[in-house]
Amino acid sequence: MNFDDRNCLLEVSFTGKHEMHQNMHYDPNSQPPITMQPGVPGTQPWMQAPQVPIGCPPGLEYLTQVDQVLCHQIVELLQAFTGWESNNKYAIKNSMGQQIYYVFEETDCCMRMCCSNSREFTLHIVNNYNQEVMRVYRPLKVCAGCCWCAGCCDCCAQETQIEAPPGVVIGRVKQTGGKCNYNYEIQDTDGNAQLRIEGPCIMCRCCSDVEFPVYTMDGAARVGCVTKQWTGLVREAFTTADNFGISFPMDLDVKTKATLLGAMFLIDFMGFEQ
Repeated sequence: MNFDDRNCLLEVSFTGKHEMHQNMHYDPNSQPPITMQPGVPGTQPWMQAPQVPIGCPPGLEYLTQVDQVLCHQIVELLQAFTGWESNNKYAIKNSMGQQIYYVFEETDCCMRMCCSNSREFTLHIVNNYNQEVMRVYRPLKVCAGCCWCAGCCDCCAQETQIEAPPGVVIGRVKQTGGKCNYNYEIQDTDGNAQLRIEGPCIMCRCCSDVEFPVYTMDGAARVGCVTKQWTGLVREAFTTADNFGISFPMDLDVKTKATLLGAMFLIDFMGFEQ
């Protein structure tokens, strides 16, 4: 069983139990964790769950132990060869390559084919206990996304809502106005701005990474960065699978870290999903 099959099993198992899990309290001891990719000893380990700190939403304790996460979009061969848009899937890892979360998109076929990268989506984020610990939702805004208009009114700004656990909003990401670049605002539950992300003027750069620096609201300090990583000419040309990295201070509030993760997905869809 390869790595992609392992994550697909997580998705199938989770989907079949979705209604049962959504009302259950998160309990790391309720079932044994999956710590290694089955059938391939010594490869693709999962990060061991640390103790849950006081005040930390269950499932986000992994983020308290890292100052960098890597996001690898899983290549869909059918999509690569036929161009038929499928639901996105991602593996979230720490800097040592240990998988923290598996992410899969829930969007119907009509929405994917008709609305493309502007589509409404729900991203389910599960841990190595196959429990949904986070959810990212993006509403459909057909006329939104323009850099010039995003700062004028809410209907013109793309946004995502981050829930952890599912049903409990912990933060939002909202597009803000810019001359020719995609800028974003990291907000808390009440809509108060916490951080801002400044995108480049040119989203696509051949043979190089694309950085989205994260600043304090006054712009006085750079506290992190969302980076779209160059994956090579063949992969960039023939697939829509992207790799991202997010860096932030180790002591940053865990809810803000999770919201930055939601910002990464919005950036991916708006700037690099074809």
